[in-house]
Amino acid sequence: MPIPEFNAPVAERVQQIIHDKGMKQLAIAQKAGYSEGAFSAMLTGRRVIKAQDVERICRALDVTPNELFCFENELARTEGSK
Repeated sequence: MPIPEFNAPVAERVQQIIHDKGMKQLAIAQKAGYSEGAFSAMLTGRRVIKAQDVERICRALDVTPNELFCFENELARTEGSK
């Protein structure tokens, strides 16, 4: 599987959260401990987003991994249909 396809769902969600919270990509990169270029490479598919990256990005965004991967929305939707 090419890197862009692997990263795309996470990268898109990170960008959505950054936008929704009115944050700047550079600020999140710095808060997560990445250079602007390294963070951009993750979001554009030039670098694989690894598990340790997810943890750092979640902390910088002040979200849980469940929120990042939209698991809470899925759970609420599933429970609501019961």
